[in-house]
Amino acid sequence: MIDSFLAHVLDGGTTEVEEAVREAAAAEISPRFRQLADHEIIEKNGPYDLVTVADRAAEEHLTKTLTALLPGSVVVGEEAVHADPAVYGALRGDAPVWIVDPVDGTRQFVHGDPGFCTLVALAHRGELLASWTFAPALGELAVAVRGRGATLNGAPIRSGSPAPGAELTVATSHPDYTTPDQKRALLGLATEGVRPRPCGSAGLEYLAIARGALDAVAFSWEYAWDHAAGLLLVAEAGGAQTTVAGEPFRITGGNALPFTAARDAATAARVRDLLAGAPDRP
Repeated sequence: MIDSFLAHVLDGGTTEVEEAVREAAAAEISPRFRQLADHEIIEKNGPYDLVTVADRAAEEHLTKTLTALLPGSVVVGEEAVHADPAVYGALRGDAPVWIVDPVDGTRQFVHGDPGFCTLVALAHRGELLASWTFAPALGELAVAVRGRGATLNGAPIRSGSPAPGAELTVATSHPDYTTPDQKRALLGLATEGVRPRPCGSAGLEYLAIARGALDAVAFSWEYAWDHAAGLLLVAEAGGAQTTVAGEPFRITGGNALPFTAARDAATAARVRDLLAGAPDRP
């Protein structure tokens, strides 16, 4: 069952998962958008780390439906890991793993901003196989399958390359989520020809790269639920990624940080060099 389902997904059979993601959003997220009561919003680790009843209900919904689609699979979800950090270890196990962020961009969701999304990725033994990025308030669904490319609302997308000599726009981590060393690394982006800006929903920033609307991201945290779906989406759209150490980002953790994903390999290398303190050579 496991091998046949994985083969089915890799052959482009993603409709069942798309439906599961849409159903979870329709049942648990969209009805609560701009309808949250104060008691339905909780601070986990401060004012920039929020969770709502929608996050928790959507993750529970997806956990049931996704594991039913693939018996023997497990879910590594943001809220489950918050409750039990040991759950994260499943990323290094042998079972297929659904990596779930039920509401990526919870701050935006809480404030009535449509810039949030649901992220789902399927991985096996540390390798990303497929991903789904669904922004219900924007009506956008991006899907990526390893070796099969990336689509947005069913149409193929490509990241392309920045125009030669153009200023690069790079979405970066919020300062509250960076160590002193990471802050110093991110300061490397303060150079001529580069325009860093704070990131919004990580999933939607990755989608912006995949569709050629953003040049790069530079992130200082490695939680798989924020990055797995987007990294595969960018890769399948023709983009590239690298950690500050010049190594590929691993969803299983232990990465040198910060890391970057970008529209093409040359842009990724330039951002990486700036993060590492190398001279800027556009």
